[in-house]
Amino acid sequence: MTIRRLSEGTINRIAAGEVVERPAAAVKELVENALDAGAKRIELAIAGGGLALIRVADDGKGMSPEELQLAILRHATSKLPVDGDGNDDLSEIATLGFRGEAIPSIAAVSRLTLDSRTAAGDAWRIAVDAGANGEPEPVAFLGAGRHGTRVEARELFFATPARLKFMKSPRTEAQAIADAVKRLAMAAPETAFLLEDEGRRIIDLPAERPGPDGWLARIAGILGPAFRPNALAFDISKAEARVFGFAGVPTFNRGNAQQQYLFVNGRAVKDRLLTGAVRGAYADFLAHDRHPVVVIFVETAPADVDVNVHPAKAEVRFRDSQGVRGLIVNALRQTLERAGHRAATTVAAGALDLLRPQVAPQPSFAQFYEPRPPAGMSEAAMAWSAPVVGGAGLAEIVRDFAPAARVADASAEAPEARRYPLGVARGQVHNTYVVAETEDSLVIVDQHAAHERLVYERMKKALASGGPARQMLLVPEIVELDAAAAERIIQHTDDLAALGLVLEDFGDGAIAVRETPALLGETDVQGLVRDLADDIAEHGQAFGLKERLDAICGTMACHGSVRAGRRLTADEMNALLREMEATPHSGQCNHGRPTYVELKLSDIERLVGRR
Repeated sequence: MTIRRLSEGTINRIAAGEVVERPAAAVKELVENALDAGAKRIELAIAGGGLALIRVADDGKGMSPEELQLAILRHATSKLPVDGDGNDDLSEIATLGFRGEAIPSIAAVSRLTLDSRTAAGDAWRIAVDAGANGEPEPVAFLGAGRHGTRVEARELFFATPARLKFMKSPRTEAQAIADAVKRLAMAAPETAFLLEDEGRRIIDLPAERPGPDGWLARIAGILGPAFRPNALAFDISKAEARVFGFAGVPTFNRGNAQQQYLFVNGRAVKDRLLTGAVRGAYADFLAHDRHPVVVIFVETAPADVDVNVHPAKAEVRFRDSQGVRGLIVNALRQTLERAGHRAATTVAAGALDLLRPQVAPQPSFAQFYEPRPPAGMSEAAMAWSAPVVGGAGLAEIVRDFAPAARVADASAEAPEARRYPLGVARGQVHNTYVVAETEDSLVIVDQHAAHERLVYERMKKALASGGPARQMLLVPEIVELDAAAAERIIQHTDDLAALGLVLEDFGDGAIAVRETPALLGETDVQGLVRDLADDIAEHGQAFGLKERLDAICGTMACHGSVRAGRRLTADEMNALLREMEATPHSGQCNHGRPTYVELKLSDIERLVGRR
């Protein structure tokens, strides 16, 4: 086969495949064009998952007939600046689009019409059918305002049938379009967005006022109302870079990273560097299979970021990548530090959902059956286990049920004790949960999870100040392991010694433990060493020193904390509450689980029918 030049139509369709891989990519490009044109309202309509119809109308500045003719040509743009020598300057890109590929790429694989009107001119239309360009002609303008642009693409990919085979179902493609619009809308809160799918309104976001409040309102409109009370604002700058946005408290987390939104100079991106920075910032607070909810905006000089490294502009490259990563990690960690012991409001909401009575249907013979308490169970206790359908009799039930809880002596309670954020201890249930009372709520604390976080924070603080105090064992503890596990432990003796755990090789898979961290008190040395061997095997050499030390700290804290099943005195319970209030991040344990649940009195009253 001899070498030959491809036809112009083939070249255009191949180029379109790089830019427009699916309907959502076409929508993204068209909406970016509208935002670059200064649109304050963008209306979108789709059908058949975007394959049958994509329509994007805006109220931007619009185009003249001459500009319409240029807009459908490849590599024609109004967005790329020119340097002092008259050359196109790819180092100062301040717009979302700049290549001049979007409209001609879409037009190459669809039937496209482009209507536009400037503020001072008439409306004009130009049509393109699978790359065959028409001429501008006058038309009645039906855009989103008195001026602007309306792009309509029908039968997407009809000119490339092979591409259609790789499309998902219309519902899946429509969902991808909605996700793309949400990301774009999140970065432009002052622009209103409307998306309709075959007449059904999918997204309707009004324009928000400038400033952080408007930005948070837009984000909450996309992520849901639960994000607003669980969002922590941050804004930090260094040199020419600025990082700002909103971070969810650790207990407001998800099973995947789909609700992590990252923007660079207003451009939605998926960047491994930024994703890794988020994971590193939350490493102390979440289990490996849980992911935080964050919205992060990075602003930097255009010359310090390369947005021209991906055909769809979905990835970027920073001149100082480590500096940007460090700025993000610092911003998130400082924000989480300010959160103190705060936990997500959704924790209480989930608990209330579990407590709401579910009245089961009664069997047909129920009217002939009179329930009697089993041997050893009082009628009040039986009533407690039955579905609660109202508030009558609840006080009597609780009074009879109270012996199952250890009630704290409140005789010496100071009048202001209930004003503490976590209140005053009233009892201990099943030797595991501390029940406290505030002025307007009931607080239930998991004593093991809470103390685990407290010990962990103490160990980190001690490590930062030179290492925790050690206690020498009178007789070294010998721990038997398999040879591989023992070897892993021996390789990390320096790391472990920095944390107060001194051990040495005792031969044939045995480890001799001579000193332990004083913070742990009396601990299960055998279990601790075995768990540490498992942790080191899981994390391997991929973790840096700090990450390894943090993981080891977490395991030690778990072994050194108050165990479930231990009976606490009233003073111990209140001391635990006060230390939680004074310790950052005490709202969740080292694995990301909440350490306490706070139920407002008003919610409890609604639960039992008093409201």
